[in-house]
Amino acid sequence: MIVSAQMNAVPSMTIPAAAVPAQPASTADNKNPSAAYARWLARQRREKTLVLASRLLLLVAFFGLWEFLAKTKLVNPMLTSYPSALWPTFVDLLQNGNLLMHTWATFKATLVGFVLSMVFGIAIAAGLWWSRFANKVLDPFLVVANAMPKIAFVPIFYIWLGSEYSVYGMAVAIAIFVTIMVAYDGFQATDPNKIKLATTLGASRWQVLRMVVLPGSVPTLIAALKMNIGLSLVGVIVGEFQSASEGLGFLIVNGSQIFKLNIVMTAIVVLALMSALMYLVIARVESALARRYG
Repeated sequence: MIVSAQMNAVPSMTIPAAAVPAQPASTADNKNPSAAYARWLARQRREKTLVLASRLLLLVAFFGLWEFLAKTKLVNPMLTSYPSALWPTFVDLLQNGNLLMHTWATFKATLVGFVLSMVFGIAIAAGLWWSRFANKVLDPFLVVANAMPKIAFVPIFYIWLGSEYSVYGMAVAIAIFVTIMVAYDGFQATDPNKIKLATTLGASRWQVLRMVVLPGSVPTLIAALKMNIGLSLVGVIVGEFQSASEGLGFLIVNGSQIFKLNIVMTAIVVLALMSALMYLVIARVESALARRYG
């Protein structure tokens, strides 16, 4: 063919050595980092160890001070209990099955409220981003709804949903409005040049949302996850305080009514452990998403 003949006719060219890209360092070089980098890694490891040790020391000091104040009667142990009295209560509740039942009820309601709040919150925020008119109409109502004390909804949810499902309603009511506002702010902060480029290349509004806005808002959505898991738990506990017949919130209220502070403090400690575990799961999700979208 003519094109092939013309290409064969082009004389060979000698590429200058400067134009050749540098080859990556060998595996041996990667295994033997520089002295400065090794010192930086050592400092990072020392700092991580120091942070972990400081956390453990702070936790031990807190429980030690609590035990000391109660045992020396500087505070009334009947009103505060003390750590050494919590373990027998924990074991007793665990053996009779009450602790697992109440913990599972609270965890299940928190998980359902969290998922519903995130799904509907992100969907509503996407709708507000899609329609500026809808955002202008609904913005003041969302602000007012977010500012309202959600505990006022407990009797309404109890009448509408019953004693069991009113807890889910409280979890969603507390978390969803924050999710909407945080997610919408993240959508609005998307680089307009990327949106303009995608539109210029023929992307539809749905494609812009799915391929540009959502991936670009991952850090904001992670922040919403972190806030939402705590808010959902708060909503569940508030609902259990008012209307539930099971759950850690119910256990706290019931223990306070019969003046058994050991049960109350044990339930609070279990709540703290549950919160820590859920936060660790969210942190893992954050790391996975950061590696993918970072």
